[in-house]
Amino acid sequence: MIRFLFAAFFLAGSATLVFAADAVFPPGVRVGLTPADGLAPSKSFSGFETENDGVKVLIAELPAAAFAEVETSLKANPAGNGPVKPEVLQIGSGAAYYTVESAKVGDEPVRRYSMILPGGTFSGYIAVQVAQSADAKYPADTIKAMLASAIVRQQVPVEEQLAMLPFKISELSNFKNVRTLAPGAAVLLGDTTGDLDANFEAAPFMIIGTIGGVPEKADDRSRFAQQAAAQIPGLREAKLTSSEPLRIDGSPGFETRIDAVSGKSNTPVTVVQWLRFGGNNAALRIVASAPRDQWSDAFTRFRAVRDGIEAK
Repeated sequence: MIRFLFAAFFLAGSATLVFAADAVFPPGVRVGLTPADGLAPSKSFSGFETENDGVKVLIAELPAAAFAEVETSLKANPAGNGPVKPEVLQIGSGAAYYTVESAKVGDEPVRRYSMILPGGTFSGYIAVQVAQSADAKYPADTIKAMLASAIVRQQVPVEEQLAMLPFKISELSNFKNVRTLAPGAAVLLGDTTGDLDANFEAAPFMIIGTIGGVPEKADDRSRFAQQAAAQIPGLREAKLTSSEPLRIDGSPGFETRIDAVSGKSNTPVTVVQWLRFGGNNAALRIVASAPRDQWSDAFTRFRAVRDGIEAK
């Protein structure tokens, strides 16, 4: 699992970093560490790298269940299931698990370190890749010390999250929680108290992001809007109740509404999807949901957020 995640996450990207005291946190991410000397913010992924790409450090978040699954597996089989034996490393948030293995990138040998750590409501993941040419300057003890400096923060400042988005949100309508789903791409506004990941469908929430592949012709937008609404995850017994064009802040848009059942508690909800069409075959996409008995008040808040979104 760790080796798979290592490969997968090095394909993902972010850009700048935010410095906080001695730890460094990628924007929108709740995992940080103190980078080893010579490592600078990466311009192509969420983490650090040396100028010559000899060392790469990626930092990301995973669901809380990821750490629990690894911990349970290792307790049942301390030696692991393969040739790479996981080791325990004590960090600020508790016991973490890391592995070290040799691999190749093309023809160049590399050393790979992977660590998964507990974050309470989430899991942290750190992957380090050291080229053979940099191994002398960044030996195992140096990398282990850097991994041991890992810390977590339970909240990311709202301003930090919103600043990463390709659009500006000037109205939050008193939503209690804000969480970037994909740093720099989409944001979730929720009304649940405590953990936003736990049964958030039981209260009003909004997901705001962008969507590509939008048709240029107005005649094709009705079909596109309905198809996009039909793909909203987590809805059961969904029934389309309306779908019609409208203007959103002077731009062409489309509003689609659905009645459905959602969540573990089978909560009856009403969902609205707004598409605000722009250039380059892209559109702003807003999906907002509320329990049906809270719909009237929630819809007023949803529209306030929608009408406060501007292009950067």
